[in-house]
Amino acid sequence: MSNELYDVIIIGGGPAGLSAGIYAGRGLLKTLIIEKSKHGGQAAMTNEIDNYPGADLEETGPSLIDKMFKQAERFGVEFEADDIKDVSFDGDVKTLTGSKGTYSAKTVIIATGAFPRTLGCPGEKELTGKGVSYCATCDAAFFEELEVYVVGGGDSAVQEAMFIARFARKITIIQNLPELTAAKSLQQKVLNDPKFSFVYNSVVEELKGEEGLLDTIIIKNEKTGELTEFKADEEDGTFGLFVFIGLIPQTDIFESKIKMDRGYIPTDENMRTNVPGVYAVGDCRIKPLRQVVTAAADGAIAAMDIEHFLSK
Repeated sequence: MSNELYDVIIIGGGPAGLSAGIYAGRGLLKTLIIEKSKHGGQAAMTNEIDNYPGADLEETGPSLIDKMFKQAERFGVEFEADDIKDVSFDGDVKTLTGSKGTYSAKTVIIATGAFPRTLGCPGEKELTGKGVSYCATCDAAFFEELEVYVVGGGDSAVQEAMFIARFARKITIIQNLPELTAAKSLQQKVLNDPKFSFVYNSVVEELKGEEGLLDTIIIKNEKTGELTEFKADEEDGTFGLFVFIGLIPQTDIFESKIKMDRGYIPTDENMRTNVPGVYAVGDCRIKPLRQVVTAAADGAIAAMDIEHFLSK
């Protein structure tokens, strides 16, 4: 791989990376997407996608990603499965070192994403997308008139819970501290809303679900050690559990190589980092909304700017 010089190498094969690849490939740039696992990122773990413009009525994350992948292939984008361990952004040629080899490019797009911090309890992985969610904007509408539990008590958790309240009939916030930590103005909105109830000093111990849907949450009071089981209403058959305990940007290898802000990558409106020829797109960059549609937009903007950058 070290003998190849690409116009652009994209690190990450989620919606942002695939969108960048589609635009770069269509612009006749020699393009390589490197993904360490399966393509799609968080989107590949989403059971239903109904807010992406033009998506089929029963679109899933994997089906949408498959379309993006095939579209990128059609425009001549190359793909490599590798885990990038180190990068050098000095000079006109950028070098990426992976487990399988070394890759060189005139420009690099970082599309490594950010993943929600998980609970780490039994049942969570199996029930993700089947009652367990990490994105209110994506999934709140699926729980219309159902009961929902929200884990987390910070600003993001409370704001997301307020959004979910537009759909759910009842919301219970589970917080591992004796009180919420969100801004007081946010706290007052939920504390004064009869739709909300609160379980403090507690963590989720285990999740269960019959017939593939979440229907039981077991929580543990960290002060007393007492276990409490919450079961879904028999008529509902299921409920929702939304986890908002932070995101983890996948950017460790870029520390000291580009400007960072608490693990996230600042960019300008054209997705440029502080290093010429290096771009960041999608959830790994600082941005107000992390959705498939905004990730795809980021990728398109970066690829178009690279066309101009390379033509100078």
